[in-house]
Amino acid sequence: MTVNCAWLDVGCGRYVFPNNINLARILSDRCALLVGVDPDETIDENAFVHRRHKASIENFRSDRMFDLVTLRMVAEHFVDPAQVVTSLSQLTKPGGKVVVYTINRWSAVSIITWLTPFKLHHPIKSLLWGSEEKDTFPVTYRMNTRGALVRLFQRSGFREHYFTYLDDCRSLSRFRATEYCELYSWRALRALGCRYPENCLLGIYERL
Repeated sequence: MTVNCAWLDVGCGRYVFPNNINLARILSDRCALLVGVDPDETIDENAFVHRRHKASIENFRSDRMFDLVTLRMVAEHFVDPAQVVTSLSQLTKPGGKVVVYTINRWSAVSIITWLTPFKLHHPIKSLLWGSEEKDTFPVTYRMNTRGALVRLFQRSGFREHYFTYLDDCRSLSRFRATEYCELYSWRALRALGCRYPENCLLGIYERL
């Protein structure tokens, strides 16, 4: 990231990187402008963005275009992803990058979440990860496969610059015994050349 970089963080909530506060501070200080966009009240608690806009990305307007747009664990919540990506295309400079980090629709947690009534989401998340109720939102999983992401971004003038699956061994990490079981399972599947069933998507899309 360069010192002249204009960065838009979509669905930023309270943090840029909740598990790496030092990195969030370094990158926030390094870039020229960091704008946070989120319709939720938690954006008021974000100490790293330079400007806050309490709005959905579909309704956000700016005279400035951005070099970098990030969507961290927010893509799974969009009801109209085509409109979201259309808005991103209007906000991203030619040659600029949109980074999407989100859960895989076909991972175990996603499937269980999809089948579980929303009123039970927070109690389960609180038990597994100690999360707060205000950080729990409905999910749709309408742009949570590689194919869906490629189709959506290509239609709006982007190309896939990079993509990978990231193994996610955090589901049972709150308890040491279950964490070890999860890590041993991950190691065994890796040794067999198999993809770990719980994983996230990381895609980077370049504006043409």
